[in-house]
Amino acid sequence: MGNENTIEVKGMGKKFRLRAGGTRTLKSSVLDALGIRSGKKEDFWALKDVNFSVGKGETLGIIGANGAGKSTLLSLLAGTKTATEGSIKTTGIISSLLELGAGFHPDLTGRENVFLCGALMGIPKAKMTAQYDAIVEFSGIGSFIDQPVKHYSSGMYVRLGFAVAVELDPDILLIDEVLAVGDSDFQRKCIAKMEEFREKGKTMLIISHDLKTIQSVSDQILLLDEGKVVGIGDPEELVERYESITRKKNAKSLQREWGTGEAKIAGVEFFDKDGNVTDKFMWGDPLDVRIDYESSKKLDNPVFGFAISDEEGHLIYGNNTQLEEFQVGSIDGKGSLKLRLNEIAMATGTYLFSFSIHSEDHKTNYHRVDNLFPIAVESTKEFEGCCHMPCKWGNIKT
Repeated sequence: MGNENTIEVKGMGKKFRLRAGGTRTLKSSVLDALGIRSGKKEDFWALKDVNFSVGKGETLGIIGANGAGKSTLLSLLAGTKTATEGSIKTTGIISSLLELGAGFHPDLTGRENVFLCGALMGIPKAKMTAQYDAIVEFSGIGSFIDQPVKHYSSGMYVRLGFAVAVELDPDILLIDEVLAVGDSDFQRKCIAKMEEFREKGKTMLIISHDLKTIQSVSDQILLLDEGKVVGIGDPEELVERYESITRKKNAKSLQREWGTGEAKIAGVEFFDKDGNVTDKFMWGDPLDVRIDYESSKKLDNPVFGFAISDEEGHLIYGNNTQLEEFQVGSIDGKGSLKLRLNEIAMATGTYLFSFSIHSEDHKTNYHRVDNLFPIAVESTKEFEGCCHMPCKWGNIKT
């Protein structure tokens, strides 16, 4: 990989004008055209202040939730959309596979569409003719190449589209989520082709929700959230960050917070067995928690508690300092407590932590935060249910 950048994006943003409320109908479109219908339009920034560069020969994975702006970004790079602000600079020929059947005319045959795509990309017919057999072979659709593509399955669309995109030997290849439509054999074939591209020093940008695959093929990953760049860098780190953001968003509907406010949970941090701050843990490992609190006045012997629920909010386990006969003593102002789970017993999944502070007589809830802190657990241990309980089997001699 060289130091030369083939893609440079600076201060880029894309704005759409949306009509507030309602749906577009034939009547509304006619009224709009005649200038009779009025309605407020709202600005929607699909992307805002996007900055990144991709070096020659690098593969950049792009991840984020639906609506984060991933497909809009690739469309801007491909030139099918124009940016509202900022700049996009690319070097070399760009080939893209952005959506199912993009660039194909449904009434034309596969053969005709191959040459049509080449013409739209400015590829001379002589070069298309020279590459034609390789395109058909890679697509694996055989005699269907002479059938109208409107009769193709989604998998055939993808195979032919990808074959055209890669066999034209572009400098930059843009691939959207459409690869997920192909079968496992074709996916392996595509990944092998992408590896061949990397070896040739080609630049690739790939969108995928298959986090394991995109992590394995990417040199860097760009994480988008609500149209903004959250981070760009190490694939493993950015995938974990995305998973963490997703867990927090999914837990929002189950979150609750209440209390008198005389004492508050000010912050919570989870630590793995190596002392690293994280929200991802392995079954059987210890889990440490730092709980920061603040009290507005002196409180004697408050009780600190925690609970663990599954991702649907069903309680799995709860405990507190009183049950464990730990005396917190008096608190006044800022302070911290530590909590340790010696072994994580939960099965693979997402779990929601709740924390609370209440009076010793249980009559006053100073502060309670329910399901506010999600973690992920991975387990190789096989068992039924959500928690592992150590047990032993044996024979009874008669």
